[in-house]
Amino acid sequence: MILEKERTATMPGDWNEGQTVNFADLRRYPVLLLLAVTSMLVARFPCSLAAQSPSWANAPVRFHATEVEDAVTRLKERLNSGATRLEFDDLQGYLPALLKELDVPVSSQGLVFSKTSLQQHQIGPERPRAVYFNDEVYVGWSLKGKFIEIIATDANQGPTFYTLDQVESGAPKIARDKSGYCLSCHASRRTGDVPGYLLRSVFPDVAGRPVVRAGSFETSDQSDFAERWGGWYVTGQHGSMRHMGNTISHGDPPELDRDDGANRGSLDDLVGLGKYLSPHSDLVALMVLDHQTQMHNTLTAANYETREALLQAAEMNATLGRPADELSESASRRIDAAAEKIVERLLFCGEFRLTDPVNGTSGFAEEFAATGLRDPKGRSLREFDLQTRLFRYPCSYLIHSEAFAGLPDELLNRVVARVKEILSGEEPEEKFAHLSPEDRGKVQAILEATTPWFGAEEKGLEH
Repeated sequence: MILEKERTATMPGDWNEGQTVNFADLRRYPVLLLLAVTSMLVARFPCSLAAQSPSWANAPVRFHATEVEDAVTRLKERLNSGATRLEFDDLQGYLPALLKELDVPVSSQGLVFSKTSLQQHQIGPERPRAVYFNDEVYVGWSLKGKFIEIIATDANQGPTFYTLDQVESGAPKIARDKSGYCLSCHASRRTGDVPGYLLRSVFPDVAGRPVVRAGSFETSDQSDFAERWGGWYVTGQHGSMRHMGNTISHGDPPELDRDDGANRGSLDDLVGLGKYLSPHSDLVALMVLDHQTQMHNTLTAANYETREALLQAAEMNATLGRPADELSESASRRIDAAAEKIVERLLFCGEFRLTDPVNGTSGFAEEFAATGLRDPKGRSLREFDLQTRLFRYPCSYLIHSEAFAGLPDELLNRVVARVKEILSGEEPEEKFAHLSPEDRGKVQAILEATTPWFGAEEKGLEH
């Protein structure tokens, strides 16, 4: 919803009943044509298509029906009780007040000018969309947009999608999307087949439209630097490495002037940002965003997989008259596989290795690192390296998040046991060979000092 929408023309969700659809226009955009046809089929044959709904739409997840307890829910409660209020700014609407209430730093701002989101008509190279984030909330703001887009991460359910109307009111309207509209792009193979976060790098034309025939790249901490941030503005230094940001594609096949977009301390000659909260689109913040979105998706997918495996095992036990808590070999294998994916992402398997140092411009790195939990020697998982890799200590700071602690016990115990095994092992297996003995020892010490339940054999009530 806020990070990416594969959307370059009016989408089915915008159509009024009885409105004529111009399929000649949609043929240029195969994904839009598919969504248009699907939308009309749902309207005409809702029951038959409902049977094909994804597993997370049903028990045990019940994505749309289950209530959540996330940062936005807590904000709504404060607003409803009168404990707080959101001030409305004539230029940015509720954005400054919202970021303050959700504790989202302005320094995290990333600017994306490709028309790849819900309010694409408000976005272009001259008027980029601003994205802000902290460990559990993502906020998207478009200049003169009708609403602010928000995704909040619930410890049990994963991402929940909201909008905040940009209309001054004594009772600001924050609405949760229960229609599934946001999931038309935010629940696909690109997000691990679960509701999730999506970052993509495209070849933008002069209007910011992705050049579809050129393809695109899904972005994570494993992505080659040269394939990141197409359609984004980027401020920061990165030496001889090149990315796709700050440039417009030209020609057929489309090409980018990567040298012109490189190592920019300012965007002043590219776009006017006087109406934005910050003139930066910080390189380090974007790199953290690349990691965090994929880490969240991995946690959500493993969470759902485990809950589904446990439910199916319980149903089978009831049918066969076995003890209710008996775990079959197949269910155990499913949970083991889910745990391994988390561990690999936590320990930065496959991370892109930097060949030159990188630096941001907004002060994000200092602000981000200052909030880290520290061991007796002052070390934190939020400390940056930025010489050859993103973080100094290669274990994700999201191991301290509610999303991690909220994993089902059967899954969390396996993840913790596996991390302990890798960190304490003499010779880690090949996929963990990037973890030097020094890395493993320091990460283990940080976890033991900052994570109360890490030293326990199993997850207890305190975590």
